[in-house]
Amino acid sequence: MRPTLIAAALLAALPFAQAWAVEPHEILKDPTLEARAREVGKQLRCVVCQNQAIDDSNAELAGDMRVLVRERIQAGDSNQQVIDYMVDRYGDYVLLDPPFKARTLVLWIGPGVIALLGLGWLASYFRRREGVGGQTVVAAGEQVQPLSDEERRRLDQLMKDENA
Repeated sequence: MRPTLIAAALLAALPFAQAWAVEPHEILKDPTLEARAREVGKQLRCVVCQNQAIDDSNAELAGDMRVLVRERIQAGDSNQQVIDYMVDRYGDYVLLDPPFKARTLVLWIGPGVIALLGLGWLASYFRRREGVGGQTVVAAGEQVQPLSDEERRRLDQLMKDENA
């Protein structure tokens, strides 16, 4: 019974696990400034974890980035100024939603192009290997040799044996 309760408690706490990434010493005393820091932190990517916001990451670098965001906010920067500062320092990659522009084009279309190329290659591979009903198909341009008389007799015998 006790292990079940512990497991249930852990599962119930799972949605709140991300909130634990921000360390208590990082939290600003002013709730308004802290709310702004959280808003900015949700827009910035942890460059170590790559697919987590800095507020959700336990990585040491994400902690440094959170502290830097809070320092800039306390210094009087607007949310956009803080984001611009982080982009200047880490590049567009630090944004969880990078802008669509020439420098970030690869981030936007790269995965789709790679997926399409992979699917095209797979389709081509299987089209060459198997025809209808799993029969092997001759590759384009390959010459097919006619059956010899011996091969034709053997094929006829196999067909008769199969039908019998």
